[in-house]
Amino acid sequence: MNQVNNSYGLDVHPLRDSLYAELHSRPFQVLPSPARVSYLAVILRPEQKKAEFEHFCALYQYFTGTPPEEDGACIEVDFGHCKIRRDKHLEFTSYIITHGQVDSSLGFFDQNALSCLPVDWLSAIPGAVIAAFHIAIEDARTIPEPDLALVKSHFEGMRLVGSRPQNGDAQVWTSFQLHSDGCGRFLIYNKNMSDSQLGRMVQRVIEIETYRLMALLALPMARKYNAELVAMDQELANTTASLSDATETLDEQALLGELIEMAAWVEATRAKTSFRFSATRAYHELVLKCLAELKEDEVSGHLTITEFMTRRLTPAVRTCNTAGNHLESLSTRIDRVSDMMRTQVEMSIQSQNQQLLTSMDRRSKIQLAMQHTVEGLSVAAISYYSVGLLKFLIEAVYDKGVSFDKSLVIGLSVPLVVGSVWFATRKIHKRFLLLAKAKEGG
Repeated sequence: MNQVNNSYGLDVHPLRDSLYAELHSRPFQVLPSPARVSYLAVILRPEQKKAEFEHFCALYQYFTGTPPEEDGACIEVDFGHCKIRRDKHLEFTSYIITHGQVDSSLGFFDQNALSCLPVDWLSAIPGAVIAAFHIAIEDARTIPEPDLALVKSHFEGMRLVGSRPQNGDAQVWTSFQLHSDGCGRFLIYNKNMSDSQLGRMVQRVIEIETYRLMALLALPMARKYNAELVAMDQELANTTASLSDATETLDEQALLGELIEMAAWVEATRAKTSFRFSATRAYHELVLKCLAELKEDEVSGHLTITEFMTRRLTPAVRTCNTAGNHLESLSTRIDRVSDMMRTQVEMSIQSQNQQLLTSMDRRSKIQLAMQHTVEGLSVAAISYYSVGLLKFLIEAVYDKGVSFDKSLVIGLSVPLVVGSVWFATRKIHKRFLLLAKAKEGG
């Protein structure tokens, strides 16, 4: 229903306001330098989503705030000592916790934003955490570039991936590994970025790390089913070979049973994997988009984030795509073999029907010959009884004094009676044939 809500008195589409709001539902953050950011991504089952929102509202009780009345796609709240942003996604809910009061006497990751939240609240978050990492942001606009040995010391000696995103306006270091606290780490030096630019770049880094983990969720599934698909391929090949072997006697019912079992397994596997494989492709595309937006330059001697993702993530996604394509191919091939099997069964049935019709035709001819024989015998029998009756009539006339040769008359009546009976039988036979043809034509 249209509504009037403007100074011109125009009829406005009821969805217009929500369409405008959609573009601004997830605004980029504005981050200062230095700052500490922690990130959590929690995968939720459908029945956990309401409990997760209630748990988020419970956080307001710790900091004497007023919780929101309704859930939303993005909720941002400033508790003074930290800011929390909660984003709802299709499969997970994310928390970005920002702490702007940095103690320079502590190490980059000795002070993190998760420490701003109650421990008992964190441990009770519904769902399963898929991504958890800390981001240390340092202001390098007035100081020289960091020493590599110093950077490496903050990552517990792990091999680093480094780049200069936004055409060198920042420097990003990470290991893409979990550290002793069970979280990942990113170290970002702001060289020449405003708070808004820094917020957008950090958001891209967060999305890259989150989406690459979500994309990899399908990899164990793909590896598991790839091994089973190889065995299923061989089984289908053996079935196809038995169909093409003319010298082998086929148990068609058993083969059809095997094909039904294979088709059922493939369809059940497709139902289990279709969403996950499709999600992997979608997350991979998002990762590639965010990588392109980083506009990276190299740090001498280190892989950039794009190079690292291209080498590690892309092959994993291809493995998932291969498993999905293999399932589709196997399903198609099973359908073709089933069609072949049905065709062969139909041909066998047609051959049996042909033999049955031939046998029925032979039996019909025999029955017709027997019918003609029976008709001949019937004419003889009817004629015999008719002559006997006629004999009684002739003798009665003779006994009344009519003079004639009784034997001659009886003898002459025999061919006349036989001819009459034969003629009447043929007339009846023809009449039935005409009635049968009339019914077939009708």
